[in-house]
Amino acid sequence: MRSAVRPAVVIGLLAASIAFAADAPDSTPAGAAMEKLRALAGEWEGPFEWTGARSDKGTMHASYFVTGRGSAVVETLSEPGGAPTMSTVYHRDGGDLRLTHFCGAQNQPRLKAARIDPAQGALDFDFVDATYLASREAPHVTGLQVRFLGPDRLNLIFRFEGGGKVSSERIELTRASAAR
Repeated sequence: MRSAVRPAVVIGLLAASIAFAADAPDSTPAGAAMEKLRALAGEWEGPFEWTGARSDKGTMHASYFVTGRGSAVVETLSEPGGAPTMSTVYHRDGGDLRLTHFCGAQNQPRLKAARIDPAQGALDFDFVDATYLASREAPHVTGLQVRFLGPDRLNLIFRFEGGGKVSSERIELTRASAAR
């Protein structure tokens, strides 16, 4: 009887320690950045403007939600009243902060944070590789700057390259409503 109790106690302690570790705060720069990204959950709106090889402007709607038991943040961008045009999934990979961008150009660039500056509220991501990219010259996102300007203000600046031309899309978002 006693030997049957020990494995149950060990399993219970192990499960409790895993649950505690999953809830423990991560004080690394990538962990702090993920916490800021999780805090974006909700609906956002604001103007966007393309500059460089491409030009356009209008209003953008953004929706953020947390998934994977807090391990990923999904950002969906769309023009008001329109279908989502692109989504980005932010996530950790060991000590790194990474993202996969599901682009309106129908490819999936993967970027890695080259700069995480919590004091400045800055995340800068650089291109690593992409899936479904016809060639290096095909239009694709090659960088993203995220600027946390306060709990209800956020700027995104996408760097977009293709055919030897460079454009950037600046999106200035203000929180419309928090996640429920």
